[in-house]
Amino acid sequence: MLKVTGSGVMPGTLGLLPVTVRAAAAGDGEQEAASCSVLNRDELSLYADPPQRPVYEEPEAGQLEQSVASFRKLLEPHAAWWQGTYSIIQPRVHSVLQGGHDAYSYLNDPPKDFYPRAGVIGLTGVLGLLLARSSRTKRLLYPAGLVTLSTSLYYPEQAAAIAKSAGESVYDRAVQGYAAVEKMLKPQSKGAKAADSEPKPR
Repeated sequence: MLKVTGSGVMPGTLGLLPVTVRAAAAGDGEQEAASCSVLNRDELSLYADPPQRPVYEEPEAGQLEQSVASFRKLLEPHAAWWQGTYSIIQPRVHSVLQGGHDAYSYLNDPPKDFYPRAGVIGLTGVLGLLLARSSRTKRLLYPAGLVTLSTSLYYPEQAAAIAKSAGESVYDRAVQGYAAVEKMLKPQSKGAKAADSEPKPR
């Protein structure tokens, strides 16, 4: 065991003054004087560098973790597909729910003469089903036509607005169809003209 010997210096001034420190092995005084050696202050254990912090190393993944990771990789494309589908369906479901809520609030406080008008419109639909017994097309056309007619008689402003928007959409579809047919026929007509304009071999 080593013991530190040195001159008597106040502890507070130890860091400011150069001090000679001698280390000696425990034993007799003569042997202590003979075996004393000069040590630097940095060599004492009191002034040694603190031990370095241990570096954390993650343990190797076990069989359970590997199976969970592989399962997650398998589910990633399906989860992305479900998220995309949900983002498409969510606004539609929200609009349907909002429409149901609006209809419920409308039926709780209906305007005047709403139920008699609804009864007449429903009876015209039943009359259309009774008149169209012979064919399936009549079963579709007669009730729809009679219901539309009776509804337009009771609600002319809404019927006019619906007819106007429907007419505009039908006109737009007709124009788009005409343009598509024209594009399909133009390359064929150009090819036929080019074939006709080629000189025939003699």
